[in-house]
Amino acid sequence: MATVYTQTEVEKHNVKGDLWMTIHGKVYDVSTFAQDHPGGEEAIYDEAGKDATESFEDIGHSDEAREQLQQFYIGELDSASAVKAVPVAVAPIPQDKPKGSVLRVLIPAVVVAGILLYKFVIAPQQKN
Repeated sequence: MATVYTQTEVEKHNVKGDLWMTIHGKVYDVSTFAQDHPGGEEAIYDEAGKDATESFEDIGHSDEAREQLQQFYIGELDSASAVKAVPVAVAPIPQDKPKGSVLRVLIPAVVVAGILLYKFVIAPQQKN
């Protein structure tokens, strides 16, 4: 069974050489990785001692980076300490309603009908 840490315990590890963070409820000791982080060590220092899930996901880490993260895994975050995901209300995407679609079809049809009526009915009668 994995070691379980509280958020309070994780928060104590936020200095150079002693850097822990949580991502998706798992605790990672990234102390030895800070210097090698492709985004710079500041990115690690900024999230040390915190839940870095949002930052980690916002960056869009590759599958390779996610696999590499596993080597720093040291345990699980206590479920009482874990940051709970808050559902975000999403506004519905407005559907484009056709505005005046009947008129867009009807008006050109009436114009074409008028032209045909004139050309084939009215104009030939005027010649006679």
